[in-house]
Amino acid sequence: MNPAAPDLSMFNRFSKTFRKGDIIFCEYEPGDTFYLIQSGRVQIVRIIGDLEKNIDVLYPGELFGEMAILEEAPRSATTIALDEVKALEFNRENLDVLMMGRPEIAMKLLKQFIKRIYDQKRRFMILTLPDVEAKVADVFLMMAENQAVDTASGEAIDLKTTVDDMAHWAGIPTGQCREVLNRFMAQRRIEIHPDRIHVKNINDFARFVGSRRKQQERDR
Repeated sequence: MNPAAPDLSMFNRFSKTFRKGDIIFCEYEPGDTFYLIQSGRVQIVRIIGDLEKNIDVLYPGELFGEMAILEEAPRSATTIALDEVKALEFNRENLDVLMMGRPEIAMKLLKQFIKRIYDQKRRFMILTLPDVEAKVADVFLMMAENQAVDTASGEAIDLKTTVDDMAHWAGIPTGQCREVLNRFMAQRRIEIHPDRIHVKNINDFARFVGSRRKQQERDR
């Protein structure tokens, strides 16, 4: 969370104001703009199955919608103003003005793009595993890596995730993912809570996934 936005008064001509409850943009719609929050909070939600899931809440100084510029892709989530929100709106045409005036914003965009490339590569590694248990276990490892946890350690960790999110990353139906998680829970390897999954020994899953990858290489 950023408690205060940087001074961007020189870009006031790009300023937009959204009232509390306004939908700034919707999931799946085309987009050619991104935003930098000056004041207020923005909620990020996605439709998973038939339910609306809260993904994140963004604060002043944070960017959102930038992948529409970097990837020319449809919106991946819906954004809602939790308060009155003031934000700077940028598109491809005026992006160069922002880059010249605030190069640190360009660096922030670059880091976002690099993370997106890493996420795609990491998900491909998960999807190529030979069985669903290995896929789900590797999602645990990916989330632990994102929390800067050493997966070679034997420490217990809490992952703020849901069964739906796990299924998405593993590329399997939610019901099948729930069955795998229930098996792990019956083996006393994890505990499932409404807003998190407690992994008792992350290295246990690292060794499990590693053995599956080695077997996969031998079978080629």
